[in-house]
Formats: sequence, C-alpha cells, structure tokens
Amino acid sequence: MGLHMPDSKTYTGGCHCGQVRFECTTDMAMVTACNCSICTKKGLHFTFLAPQSFQLRAGEDNLREYLFNKHAIRHQLCLDCGVDVFARGKKPDGTEVVALNVACIDGIDLAKLTMTPIDGRNR
Repeated sequence: MGLHMPDSKTYTGGCHCGQVRFECTTDMAMVTACNCSICTKKGLHFTFLAPQSFQLRAGEDNLREYLFNKHAIRHQLCLDCGVDVFARGKKPDGTEVVALNVACIDGIDLAKLTMTPIDGRNR
C-alpha cells in the first residue's frame, strides 16, 4: 500500500500516567462519536489505523485487555491509570485494525475534531 493522504501526520501520545506510549500516522479522516455503552461511559472517540501505522513505543507489559459483548474489539487499558489507549480488532472483511483513542494523542484538542456519529448501540 504505502499511500498516504496528503494530510496524514505522525502523532505521539499515551495514557495518563505516561507508562504506555505510542506513535502513529493517520489523516484523522474519521473520528467516531459512538453511542454504544462503552464509548458513552468512557467518552471514547476512536480513529482507525492499519496496524503498520501504529507503533507501541512503551508499556506493552503495562496493558490489560478488556473484552465484552462479542469480544470483537480488544480494548487495551493501562494497568496503572486505567486509560483505554487503543483497541485491536478486525474490520468486517477480516482485516486487522487498530482503534486509537484520539484523546490519548499529545496536545489534542477534541473540540477541533470533526466527529462522525456511529450508532453502535443498535448494532
């Protein structure tokens, strides 16, 4: 593949306590505003990346996996501060995908992001 949209940028980020750190490349073309139970309760907004566009830089051993419902999305939480940093899952066609919690990106301003409504509650 290797094709990047002109507005793809490299971002760094991590959990609240700093144990878990990542680097990723994304155009942030879609950021979810999902109404499912977990996104609602945790205030999660995800952007989706190809696994090769996401690198965990620190904290692999400090992550706990959280599964619910159909276990389709494997949420990765920091053991110390509890922040849901990213999740691993598969697209409907079976392709691996990383769902990144955009609130974990360094210096992000959520108010400036365009959110895409997702009706996860009724899936």
